[in-house]
Amino acid sequence: MSCPVAIIGAGIAGLTAALCLARRGFEVDIIERATALTEVGAGLQLSPNASRILIELGLLSQLEGVWTEPERIGLVDGRSLRALASVPAGAFARRRWNAPYAVLHRASLQKILLTAVQSEPRCRLHLGREIGKPDEQTIADVTGRLPEIIIGADGIWSRLRETVPRAGRIHFSGNIAWRMTLASDMAAGVLNSEQVTAFLGPRAHLVAYPLRDVGGFNLVAIVEGKETDAVWVGKDSDERRQDCLNAFADWNAGIRSLLKKAAAPTYWPLCTVDDGAWQDRTKTVLIGDAAHAMTPFAAQGAAMAIEDAFALAASLTDNINIADALQKFEAERRPRIARVRRRAAFNHFAYHARGPVRIGRDMVLKLKGPDALAADLDWLYGYGA
Repeated sequence: MSCPVAIIGAGIAGLTAALCLARRGFEVDIIERATALTEVGAGLQLSPNASRILIELGLLSQLEGVWTEPERIGLVDGRSLRALASVPAGAFARRRWNAPYAVLHRASLQKILLTAVQSEPRCRLHLGREIGKPDEQTIADVTGRLPEIIIGADGIWSRLRETVPRAGRIHFSGNIAWRMTLASDMAAGVLNSEQVTAFLGPRAHLVAYPLRDVGGFNLVAIVEGKETDAVWVGKDSDERRQDCLNAFADWNAGIRSLLKKAAAPTYWPLCTVDDGAWQDRTKTVLIGDAAHAMTPFAAQGAAMAIEDAFALAASLTDNINIADALQKFEAERRPRIARVRRRAAFNHFAYHARGPVRIGRDMVLKLKGPDALAADLDWLYGYGA
């Protein structure tokens, strides 16, 4: 195929889509308003359903050079530090789900994807180009050719979504995420470098995982909070840091100490995009957060964007008519996204449980055991195996 495709956005979704399409013969232009790609955020969990696709794109050796494959995913009580349950990962993940479960810095993944895109002759990257009106002629003025397909990979605040009739709307989820890093020597006795740990508590939880890139840990503290300005990375986060600390006031003293010592916290209001159309039935389609941004309680935001990219490329390859391909893509992906959303909602309920519900949760986790908990993830992690 030589069908020209324009992708708006050069984040993880856009770069993965570009690679998937180029490998299937499409000519791809990626348009990004930033003058340089510097991924914000911190750590990222790559579950097997996502790493499998990146491996198929030939990126395994580069990823293995920067990621960590933790031995397990542990659930821990945030007040007592009592272990509640664990899901085996490491070599177990490769055996059970035929792909690694790994953690790495977002910037590292973006750099690997960018290098692959720049090495792909069918891809052209246009940085520092703002697309105020994302129609085909405006895009052609940037790329030099009219696109037959336009892909919106421009994130939760997508401008391209405004061109899709009946697209979903943005909503504040009621939760705030604080992202920060911590040197390994500051975490001794509290954090385990061999596992991803989710500390659970009423109205809040904290996820910690090792990052080779920073020589320490990434911390993500998610607390219930009030709606604030519509910003992606929160400004003046130091002024709001006490709000974060207050949410963990009755937690273990070691956890509270880590939160006080952690460097450079950023404040992220967690927003979602509700159910709506992902494509305009002609040539425009949304993927990743632009289509269906969800809360991070299942750690699947980036994974769903990667899956979207792969599925869209396959659908466009298998269907001669573009409109049919876009409708097939949406019909195929909707049930999957809906199920992941439900899992995220369930995790939210379980992680932030209090009172009798918390006691019941702990009993169920103890009875299930590691193998049963792993089996509960087969539908998610084993997807596409």
